Amino acid sequence: MASVAELKAAIDIALQQIGDGQTAVQAAGEKLSEAQQTLAGALEGSGHETVEAAQASLTQAGQELEECLAATLVAVEQAQLYVSSL
Repeated sequence: MASVAELKAAIDIALQQIGDGQTAVQAAGEKLSEAQQTLAGALEGSGHETVEAAQASLTQAGQELEECLAATLVAVEQAQLYVSSL
């Protein structure tokens, strides 16, 4: 069985990895937003359903990334609560 110090060290590593993941998710969200703006500019005025579907898909992807980020924030909070109880 791991000692408390080893457990805290492992949790610290996991929290760092979560932080790295959060950074990647934020970067992905920014790239999706840029892509959405580029697509909107390039296809302005087009009422074609595939253009609308592409925009809707990008919006959904952005929302799902926000949900992912929110979930990681909860995970960090819970891990920190656990560490504080050790």
